[in-house]
Amino acid sequence: MKTCLLKVFSFTAILFFAFNSFVAAQVTSTTSDGRNNTKPVQAEQAEARILQVTSDAGRYFKQGLLNLQDNRRPQAREDFDHSVEVFLMSGINLTSNNNAKARDCYNQLIETVYRMEFPTEKQTPQIRSLSATCSWNIDNKLADDVSKLVLTAPSVEQPTNSNALITAAVPNGATSPSNEVAQGFTDQKFEPSPLDDLAKLELNAEETNVDTPQAQIQIRMVQMAVDNNSLGMKFQFHPMIQQFINYYQGRGRATMETGLYRSGMFMRMARRIFREEGVPENMAWLGQVESAWKPTAMSWAAASGLWQFIPGTGSRFGLRKTAYVDERNSFEGATRAAARYLKFLANRYGGNWELAMAAYNSGEGNVDRAISRAGTPNFWVAYPYLPTETRNYVPNILATILIANNPQQYGFGQVRPAPQLMYDQVRVPSSTSLGLLAQASDTTVEYLRYLNPELRTNMTPPEPYVVRVPAGKAGEVVAVFKRLPTNTKVTNTALAKSQTGETWQNISNRTGISVADLMAANPNMPVPTGKVFIPAGNGVRNTSYQRPTNQPQTVAPTGGVRVVKAMAGDTVAKLAQRNGANAVEVANLNGLTSVNAPLAAGREVKIPVR
Repeated sequence: MKTCLLKVFSFTAILFFAFNSFVAAQVTSTTSDGRNNTKPVQAEQAEARILQVTSDAGRYFKQGLLNLQDNRRPQAREDFDHSVEVFLMSGINLTSNNNAKARDCYNQLIETVYRMEFPTEKQTPQIRSLSATCSWNIDNKLADDVSKLVLTAPSVEQPTNSNALITAAVPNGATSPSNEVAQGFTDQKFEPSPLDDLAKLELNAEETNVDTPQAQIQIRMVQMAVDNNSLGMKFQFHPMIQQFINYYQGRGRATMETGLYRSGMFMRMARRIFREEGVPENMAWLGQVESAWKPTAMSWAAASGLWQFIPGTGSRFGLRKTAYVDERNSFEGATRAAARYLKFLANRYGGNWELAMAAYNSGEGNVDRAISRAGTPNFWVAYPYLPTETRNYVPNILATILIANNPQQYGFGQVRPAPQLMYDQVRVPSSTSLGLLAQASDTTVEYLRYLNPELRTNMTPPEPYVVRVPAGKAGEVVAVFKRLPTNTKVTNTALAKSQTGETWQNISNRTGISVADLMAANPNMPVPTGKVFIPAGNGVRNTSYQRPTNQPQTVAPTGGVRVVKAMAGDTVAKLAQRNGANAVEVANLNGLTSVNAPLAAGREVKIPVR
């Protein structure tokens, strides 16, 4: 189901429903003279449906172009969403060669919307070409005007709320955020979802063989778990569950090991929330199959977050998507929404968790139709009538649950889960710049974005908002914000660390801000102490300071991180321990998935500064 695009999209949210293949049966009709009509009736109906879907998608897309031309970007975003949704909700199998025209139109639509969000001089949106492919009646002038328009995005609008903390630190004379340009619709980066590969996964002969002595022993263990309800949920044993266990013990081993490791970061939180919502705690392992525990995982159809919500379902369960946040990517909020959705589905199907999981993957409509065709609410009976991905999805999750609950028995006893992701939570004023917040919490904007993946830009929403900051830093952040003068123009404010013994004149010399302005920005502070406010402007030269030293400098400060070089034989864990850092944070900061992976000698590794 998720095979045709592995690109990462941070543009508009896209409603997703699993694709149902059109029935390929050849139904013929007979004419009055006894001759068979060679054109199947269902084929004619399918063609008509494709034409209608393509036409409807074009209507929304054209309206989006008109809104974008008139600088109504939020409305344009919704129109482009609807254009894609028409395809996704149609039931057309867009991966099939039988539907080549619809597939090509859809793929080019996705690419064009992406290029309208992130255009470059070399890769502008090919709106004319899209129109030709889809047979849409879009005026060439409109297409060309929008293609040019998206290369020049409007400036960021600054809130006027007096308590807003808007701007980041602006070191070394960089331009201030008020001069920044908003490129595209969003600013979050994503990773491909593991579900993209699930639909095309085919188990080989070795994996489907459940007659080996080892497999038979494990099957008896599974049957015992089923009979005793020892996993806290009822399910029916089927050989496919053992087949996926075989897969993970073989060519899928690395996938399982990575998932078991990363689960440590979120599993305690997930179990707690699932328990509070009355959902079996082991259902939380659904997150491993959905996202491999990556909060920024996004499928090619833009199901997003740890729990791979599509926008429509996310909205049903309280997850907002605005220009500022996409709460499908949050930690706690999305986890609670996932638990509530699963509980809703289980109640819908009479407590049957297999059907609940199937509906979580492909939607209630697909499962309802499969049950209707099967004649009974049983996943394994309805199995032939479900989408391919869903057929793999449910036994995959059950196999993951069994392995996770007894890793030693299945050969994964050596995997040690990562430490729980630790952070503090702080309520900050509306439109707070992450740059300013990063300075207040002694970290980087990059790491704050990692801790707050629901934020779509480097600014919190225009409302008081709870953000996550590095563990142990909440007190410092609160202290900084408490002494922010009410009359301070925060749109031009940064922070600087003062050193013991420094005077206001010292800070004035290195920042280019007068002593009078510095003292006005820091009332009731006769001498610089700790972090001080800098009324930043284009004249700011430097907000950081290091005392001279005769010792050779082996690390370079980079604004909340320092860079060290790995030695031969280093892993993230070894390097982090040597530098007094948390191994998981180091791995996250450097885009690494394992703290035990070997590092090449000489590789530069970023270490968060406390």
